Amino acid sequence: MNLHPLDVVVLTHDLPTHGLRTGDLGAVVEVYGPDAIGVEFVAASGRTKGLVTLQSADLREAGDDDLLTVRPSNASTNRHDG
Repeated sequence: MNLHPLDVVVLTHDLPTHGLRTGDLGAVVEVYGPDAIGVEFVAASGRTKGLVTLQSADLREAGDDDLLTVRPSNASTNRHDG
């Protein structure tokens, strides 16, 4: 996989320490080397959720068959009282 800045990528596994899950969409911000890729993940509002350096095995390119979804980033916001 040959990634460039601004490429759209998909996370291939959960990163619980960053609150990120498999399938989260990110944008490449810097390619430091084949196994060091800076990726920004954002909330639907546009705020940065995480800026992490990952390996190419952690990512795949977004495809035309991928569908975007919205989910709460924190499990506690998923509860409804009342």
